[in-house]
Formats: sequence, C-alpha cells, structure tokens
Amino acid sequence: MRNYPFLQQQSLTHNGFSIVPIRDEDKYTIMHMRNDQLFHLRQQLPLTKQKQDDYFAAIITSLFVQQQPKQVLFSFLQNDECIGYGGLVHINWVDKYAEISFIIKPSLEKELLDVSWQSFLDMIEQIAFAQMKLHKIFTYAFDMRPYLYPIIESCNFYKEAVLKEHCFFNDKFIDVVIHSKINNND
Repeated sequence: MRNYPFLQQQSLTHNGFSIVPIRDEDKYTIMHMRNDQLFHLRQQLPLTKQKQDDYFAAIITSLFVQQQPKQVLFSFLQNDECIGYGGLVHINWVDKYAEISFIIKPSLEKELLDVSWQSFLDMIEQIAFAQMKLHKIFTYAFDMRPYLYPIIESCNFYKEAVLKEHCFFNDKFIDVVIHSKINNND
C-alpha cells in the first residue's frame, strides 16, 4: 500500500467500509464507475484504459511524494473490494479548505447510497480535520440528485449556497448546490 507522507493514519474503517490510499488495482473499476456516471461529474468524455493508465502514472503516483498535493484520493472498500472512490480535491492549503469528491458503483446506489455516503463523510472528515488540519470541507453538486442532500445534511453539513444556473449541461443551465462543514476544533 502506498502512503501519503503527511498522513499518520492511512486507512480508516466505519460501518463495514474502509478507505485506503487509492490503489492501482482499482483504476479500471474507478474508470468504469466514472464513465457510468458522466451525467453528474465534471468529466466531458468517457475515459479509456490508456487515459486512465496515463493519469495513474503521471498524476496519482505523484500524489504520494508531495507534502501538499492538490488532491488526496482513496479507494472505498467493502470486504476489500473497491465499490467506490473519493477524497479531497481542489485542496487549498493556504486557506485550509477542500472539496469532497465521492462516487460508488451505480449498481449499489439503491442499496448502499445512504450508509456509504455517511460512512465516507465520517472517514474523510477525520482525514481532513484531525490529520490535515483543514478548516472547511464542502461538496459541490450539480442539482440533479436532490435525494443526496438529506444524506449529506444528516452528517451535519449545512447547505451553504446554491449557485443559480451555474453550469451548462444537456442544453440547459443547472444550479450547483454546495454543502459545507467547518472544523470547530482548529
């Protein structure tokens, strides 16, 4: 397992799920998850194996040698099987904030959406606040899955903003909803 040099605890477990630093063995599973969910990601075109290989070789590998990378990514596991992935992205180390990114296999959303999101948010909050000493974490979501907001809010995130008609998607402008949480222990 690769390690992030600035984290003391590399993996966490909650409710039968765990996160570990993103694994090479999960790159094609992650590629398929992303390609199956283009409708709510900031990704224009489907990934290919070559693009995914290149991304892991150039970008992912470099994350494990940086003291302040722009992103910290984890494989999300159930019984050691990758069923999702996510982490902290667009990290601003000066202002101490980061965006949360997280997806699971679409086939598992109906059964595991609530518990997987709640578990992931609990674990990523521990990474962000206790280990990285960030001040604020937030989600940035195209307003296409309103069933997700009560789950996020159940984890004590608050709706901070709605950016009206902020993104152009499927020939129309859509809102972006931002939910945030502040580190009250910093």
